Amino acid sequence: MATIEAQSLTHGPIHNLSFTWPAGVSWVCGDEGTGKTLLLRLLAGDVQPTAGQVVVPKGGVFWVDLQDAAHDNSTVQACWDALRARWPHWNDALLQDLAHALDMNQHREKRLNMLSTGSRRKVMVLAALASGAAVTLLDQPFAALDWVSIRQIKDFLQEAAEHPSRAWIVADFEVPHDLPLASVLNLD
Repeated sequence: MATIEAQSLTHGPIHNLSFTWPAGVSWVCGDEGTGKTLLLRLLAGDVQPTAGQVVVPKGGVFWVDLQDAAHDNSTVQACWDALRARWPHWNDALLQDLAHALDMNQHREKRLNMLSTGSRRKVMVLAALASGAAVTLLDQPFAALDWVSIRQIKDFLQEAAEHPSRAWIVADFEVPHDLPLASVLNLD
């Protein structure tokens, strides 16, 4: 079972948080500055807590932030290739299907700094969904995306909601009413 657990987690605006995310799709919501992205970074081990701990399952936690300028000169394909090498359960067929559905095949050889904000976000989201990690963290996956792309990602999450051994944790401002959720954590 792919559960991830925060035990008395403290850092910045997050104080003494204890919470367990089960398999399926879970949501972390809250206003700007409440710590949604920080929580994902803590769960991923990208940031260390000042107190408490995170207990992660076998199979790892997928988190990537391709907005950083350090990635600007990488091509879309190079980003996916580098991530594929790190994740043994990477699903190439899923990546291909989603790249086609989200109209990303035409951008594979472009550098990330040549992409729009929405296309750059798609690179990250497609990698996250294809990673095969036990726990996948998505930070505002719908920001700057067109309606067709949002619908495709929601369709994927709709199917993922039924998965018995993997967890997807999505951080965004509002909880969607059109997805079955395993849990909701409101940071407000």
